[in-house]
Amino acid sequence: MKKRSMMVAFVMTASLFLASPYAHQSVVYAAGAEKSEVKAVIQEVKWDSRSLIIGGKRVVPVMGEVHYSRIPAEEWKTEVRKMKDGGVTVIAAYVFWNHVEEMEGVYNWSGQRNLRRFLEICKEENMPVVLRLGPFCHGEVRNGGIPDWMFAKGCKMREENKIFMHYCKQLYRQIFSQVQGLQWKDGGPVMAAQFDNEYRGRGSYLMALKRIALNAGFDLPFYTRTGWPELRTPVPYGEMIPLYGDYADGFWERSIKETAGNYYKAFNFKAFRSSTAIASEQLGVQKEKLNKGDEEYPYFTCELGGGMMTSYHRRVYLYPEDAYSMALVKLGSGSNLLGYYMYHGGTNPEGFQRGSNDDGSLIYLNENQKTLATNYNDLPVKTYDFQAPLGEFGQINPHYYMLRKIHLFMHDYAETLAPMDAVFPCEQDIPKGDDTHLRWAYRVEGNSAFVFVNNYERLQNLTAKKNVRFDVCGVRFPQRPITVPAGAMCIFPVNIDGIRYATAQIIAKREGKIYLEQIKGVPTEICVEEGGRQKVLKNVKAKGTEKPVYGNIYLVDSQTAERLFLSGTSSDKATEDVPTPIVTKMSNAGVPRKITVGVQKVAEEPVDADFKAAAVYTIDNLPMKEREDRILTINYRGDCARLYAGGKLVADNFYNGRPFLFGLWRLPEDCGKLELRILPLQKDMPVYFPREADVKEPGEEVKSVVIE
Repeated sequence: MKKRSMMVAFVMTASLFLASPYAHQSVVYAAGAEKSEVKAVIQEVKWDSRSLIIGGKRVVPVMGEVHYSRIPAEEWKTEVRKMKDGGVTVIAAYVFWNHVEEMEGVYNWSGQRNLRRFLEICKEENMPVVLRLGPFCHGEVRNGGIPDWMFAKGCKMREENKIFMHYCKQLYRQIFSQVQGLQWKDGGPVMAAQFDNEYRGRGSYLMALKRIALNAGFDLPFYTRTGWPELRTPVPYGEMIPLYGDYADGFWERSIKETAGNYYKAFNFKAFRSSTAIASEQLGVQKEKLNKGDEEYPYFTCELGGGMMTSYHRRVYLYPEDAYSMALVKLGSGSNLLGYYMYHGGTNPEGFQRGSNDDGSLIYLNENQKTLATNYNDLPVKTYDFQAPLGEFGQINPHYYMLRKIHLFMHDYAETLAPMDAVFPCEQDIPKGDDTHLRWAYRVEGNSAFVFVNNYERLQNLTAKKNVRFDVCGVRFPQRPITVPAGAMCIFPVNIDGIRYATAQIIAKREGKIYLEQIKGVPTEICVEEGGRQKVLKNVKAKGTEKPVYGNIYLVDSQTAERLFLSGTSSDKATEDVPTPIVTKMSNAGVPRKITVGVQKVAEEPVDADFKAAAVYTIDNLPMKEREDRILTINYRGDCARLYAGGKLVADNFYNGRPFLFGLWRLPEDCGKLELRILPLQKDMPVYFPREADVKEPGEEVKSVVIE
């Protein structure tokens, strides 16, 4: 299976000026060069309240979260290249403490836990990395990443007490042993580190972690922290850049009603940088307030929802438009780094320690209500797909391509966009589902601007907006009012590269050519400067990438825009026939289990013993060869499902209307048969199911099983 990166990855990282009188030196690699041809170029990197500045040029990065320890090591290179193809220019990754020191004093940096090898691959692929060091990460892992054995030490977690700090020192030293020689100053990919996560205590704790990191040997261009919730006391200015986030919905929400919470605010252009919806089960009601001085930093995100997990009690179903709309809104609201959580899904690794599971099996590493900490939600044992642009098995989902349009724009127009102020002509505090406004904002510097339009809100039926004209930088356009269709999301240029205005989305600028996307339902009108005069082109039709519509301006349709500059995709599959799986029902489900409510007052997921009473199916006639890139797709209805190979649990799924997927190449070579166990739906379950789920009747069924 050949994978080729067609997206030019502009590596935009390195050291920053903070409060010190010097600047670190940084390495920027020539994009697209073969490994043997890579040459390091030293560039100075700074930051100000606007953006990163590298080699004297402003940049607007795209950061994608991927957890290396949730992906088999042999897949890392392919998946990093897919991320590059999607326009990601920086990788973010947690280092989960209990993935590497599940048993005290026994560190495991092998296999898919081999951080050093992952970083070496990122270096080979010219992909910089932001490491999120913990000690607390969350990431929906057991105890938020803190090992079970730590809770027997008689100390409080995430505090500046001697015992906890002692073990943090040991952890950071171990992580540094993997990073040594691969820091940015060494020509390596590690450009920054984050301390802890979603911390709301004293800034002195974060500073203590930073001192531990520096003493261990970390010497990175800059350091970060999550900008939510508000700290009880701040960290000194310049020590850590706060990064923000937003989500379209949350599995953590206590309610089991549709559109619960204030996630709708993510679809409104607003000056407030953070979200009051993230981790609401832990943080409670949050006010729209930042630490004093935080707005002096550049506006960056690290957790813009690229998707969403399903918890047992809340089975969120995300749409491609959710992620695209949020990204466009954040960019239009002033953000100059879009960081997605998650950009790539994964699978929880196996634990090594025997625990109290009903069958005496190894401890699972998922978050659940019965663990010692971070026990607010019950998450699947294995899957961490997150409905991300790149799924659990590297499958390319529709928003991978949708988001790529914005990433091309961010890359090619970074120097123009980054210094621009955000202006909000529309109300910023629009109630949920309010359809009386066209939601729009613009970024402006001098007489140049980008107009951001978002006529979309998750699960709300916003209608078309009629008689729309924009007045920006003294330019009133288009000549005649237009109708902005329901669901339309777009970016219009004003006084950009000779274009006075255009009612088409600006996508990219390469080799002197400007690429615009025709927005469905919006007549394309382009006004250009010609010999000191303006020329208006009306009702322009897309002609593709081979023929300009005027001068150096190319107008393409949406599908072409999403795949611009890609001569192929990483999801190309061979066309040979694959066998049809044979599905046999071996036994019906037994007496349904009693769904209990856990300590966090939401429904509890089933345990291993519950699946002894599940309906049992066998899936036979699986291909024994050429499994690579082949995904088993199980369309079913039920409560939960688990997949076993040779009696071993290999995958699980909380039903939400989407199919249950599994990458066949991950099976043992001699495995041609699987066992599927499904627990039935029950009447009046205390669970939120999305409208796509078929839950009208109790029971379970397998509708189809195919190999794709």
